[in-house]
Formats: sequence, C-alpha cells, structure tokens
Amino acid sequence: MPQNAAVETTNGGVPAIAIVGRPNVGKSSLFNTIVGRRLSIVHEMSGVTRDRVVAPLVRNGRRFELIDTGGLGMLAGESRKVDVWDSRIAEQVELAIEGADVLIFVANVRDGIVPLDAEVARRLHSSGKPVLFAANKCDNPELDAEAVEFMQLGFDRVYPVSCLHRRGVNVLVEAALRLLPEGEAVAGEPAADAPAPVNIAVVGRPNVGKSSLVNALLGEERVMVSDVAGTTRDAIDVDFQIRYQGELRPAVLVDTAGLRKKAKVDTVVEFFSVMRAQAAVTRADLVLFVVEASADGMTAQDRRIASMIRESGKGCVIVANKFDLCRDEHRLKQLQAELRRSLPGMSYAPAVFISARDRSNLGGLLDQIAEVMEQLELKIPTGVLNRVLADAVERNTPPVTGAAPLKLFYASVIGMKPPRILLFVNNPAYCAENYLTFLKNVLRQAFGLTGLPIELELRARPKKVESIRREERPRRRPAEKRAGKKNNSRRRQL
Repeated sequence: MPQNAAVETTNGGVPAIAIVGRPNVGKSSLFNTIVGRRLSIVHEMSGVTRDRVVAPLVRNGRRFELIDTGGLGMLAGESRKVDVWDSRIAEQVELAIEGADVLIFVANVRDGIVPLDAEVARRLHSSGKPVLFAANKCDNPELDAEAVEFMQLGFDRVYPVSCLHRRGVNVLVEAALRLLPEGEAVAGEPAADAPAPVNIAVVGRPNVGKSSLVNALLGEERVMVSDVAGTTRDAIDVDFQIRYQGELRPAVLVDTAGLRKKAKVDTVVEFFSVMRAQAAVTRADLVLFVVEASADGMTAQDRRIASMIRESGKGCVIVANKFDLCRDEHRLKQLQAELRRSLPGMSYAPAVFISARDRSNLGGLLDQIAEVMEQLELKIPTGVLNRVLADAVERNTPPVTGAAPLKLFYASVIGMKPPRILLFVNNPAYCAENYLTFLKNVLRQAFGLTGLPIELELRARPKKVESIRREERPRRRPAEKRAGKKNNSRRRQL
C-alpha cells in the first residue's frame, strides 16, 4: 500500500436508501426531487443511468445516502435481443441492493403492472430488505386509485407520488427514514475545524481510462469500464480518503463523461453528459487531466480540454495513462518531452505516468495529489511576497516597453484557489508579456506552486490624495486682501 493510500469511505456507517425499478419509470426524477437538484440525467431514452449515483443527505436530523440506479431491463429467460449494457447495469443495481438498508421500488402508474415489474418485485422480495413501493406519475388524486392494483405485487402499501408536482414525495421519504437502522443523529453544523472535502474531478476525452483510473484508486469496480466510447454519462461522485500530512483527509472523486468535440455530440443525453463534466471542473478544487501516453502526442481535443482547465484556474495533475503499452526508460523521456511540447499552456501542471490497468505508479499519483492539496492551503505572507518580487526585479530589471520603465510598488495576495496576486505598478502597459511570465516562474519556484496556475493582475497605483480640511475658507480676491490689510492696520492704530 503506498504512503498516500486512497480508501473509499463506502458509507462510513451511514445508512443508505436505493431507488430501483425497470427503465423509464422515473427513478432519476424521484432521485433529483428528493435531493433537490438535477444530479442525475433524466431523459425518455432507456438506459440513460448506468452507474450508481450517490448523494449524501440529511433529513429530519438523520444522515443517509440516497442511491440512484439504472433500470433492471431483463426478464428471466427473456428471448429478446439483449442490450450490451443490460448485464453491466444489472451488476451495478445488484451492488446497490446489497449495500442499501431500505429499497424504494418505483413503477409507472400509467403503464399498470407489466411483466418486468413483477420480475423486479420478486427480486426485491428475495433480498430480505425492507421495500417501499412508489407508484410514480400520479399527477392528480384520480390516479391514486389506479395505483392500488400494484398491491398485487405483494406490498402492504402503495405510495402514490408525482415528481412533477412533488406530490407524496415527503411522505415516502419519511416512511423510508423510519425503516433505516438506528444511527447517530446529526447535531447542528459540522465542527468549524473539520476539513472540507477536496473535490477532485477526473476529466479527459473518451476512452483514455478515466473510469479505470477511478476504479484503480478505489480498489473496486465502482464505475463501469468499457471500450465503447460514452460509457460514463453522469458525473459520478465517490467519497474517499487520502492520506495527507499523516492524516486521512476526506475527498470526493468525480468520474466524468468523456469530453468530445461539439460536432460529435449528437444526442441530448451526450450533450448533458458533457455539461455535467464541465460543471464538475467548475466545482472542483483539483483536476486530474487524463491523457493517453502515446507516441502520437496529444490530440486536438486534448489541447481543447487543457485550455478549458487552464481557463478554469483549477489546480491540475496530468495523468498519462496506458504507460504499460510503451514502458521504457528512454521512451518515458521521449513521452515527457512530447507531452510538454503538445501542451505548452500546461507547463505548470506536473505529469505522472501510470497504468490504471496494472495499478502501477498509483502511489506516485497519490503523492502528487497530496502535494497539490498542500499548495491549495498555502498562505503567502504579504511581506515575504514583496521581498521575493523586489529581489526578482533587482536581479532582472524590467525591459522598457513603453514611455518609461516598469516600476513595481506593492504586491498583495487576493486569492489562493488559484493563487491571485495584485501588483501595483506605475503603468500596466509598461509590462512586457515575457517579463510577466518571468515573475510567475519566480513566484512558482519561491513558494513551490507546482500544479497551480498563477494569476497576476496589474493595476496602476492610485495617485496620492491630499487630505481634505474640515473647514476651508473661501479664497479671497486680491482687492479683498488689500481691504483686509487696511482694516487690520486701522485696528492696530486704535
């Protein structure tokens, strides 16, 4: 086990509720309604949800996890042509059923009882877990009566719900909470000194090994892996822990869909998948940019993704996967040089060569992640910052690019995720682009800021403002001054 070992915090003793059912009955809609935001992709096309989507929640003082699952789409002995994903989705659903404490079985009241509903009901009854039946799409009270027929499936009560109108959802959730095993109640807000989880987004173009990397770090088949592009659709959040500064720190690993060219995003589902991936980068603290360790170098899409990461201002580690296909010391140096040549704008990001399939060099990757995490918490004293910049200017005088030489007066840190530094100068137009790069490199070396982009903002120093007098006398004209002198002389004579 490497020094910085990642360990999935499955649920850490937190009870779980899993939503199951056949495809297209509204499982993801119910999941999003309970969560209170669009976390799972919802579409009328069958098989949109493939992996388990997990959301940690707190209701009525109880902490639990809500799990959305793919549709159970196969009947026992069914002769139809089986979809390539059916068995893989079924495996994920089975894992969710095994790990859950309470199951919510969802069916569509408008369809009535179909054979697949009966098959799913038999599977859930055999699990030995408490099951609540939710008849979805009961958009009005008249449809509640039709939901009674589902009691034929062996359930004592049917919960009519409507995700569209939020009818009956709270009643269903409260009933599920009562069936959960006794757990520790949530008392107020978390401790102020408790470290916030670090969000780590795994991004890259399709089929570079993002999901394989997530599974390798977690040590289990948490998300589906396939040679078929577009396997991952939702942004899958997985809680795990990373050893950092001698302690296990909470983190969230986010597996995302492969980012394609806009011209190749040909379905609504894929469009939303790409949107979720981009949103994952926005909310991330650190991005693992997965590329393929290939002799052909980076593709145009790799460079577009690199540009997106750079513009987001997030910390980044480049993960060159599939190094097992060309493992050689000489070849490694060639690939490193090719990587830097192909991605010039990502020179600040460290690159780690791994093989997710063989689980090789995962320890090196985790060490690099921990190092960037440390940088995210770095605090740069203003005094030290200004001394470093003063020394840099003294060693390397700014070139004259305007009417006068550039002068640096003062520097201040205005943010650290990423590091944002405000420089007060005589005129921002006097600063050459290459000198700005020089200052960034100086700061990166001085404070060890590998993995983080540095933003320097130049601002003209405001002119000194004269102090304003409380009572300012009106300025007198010369004639008034002479008259005043005469009056004063008369007073002295008297």
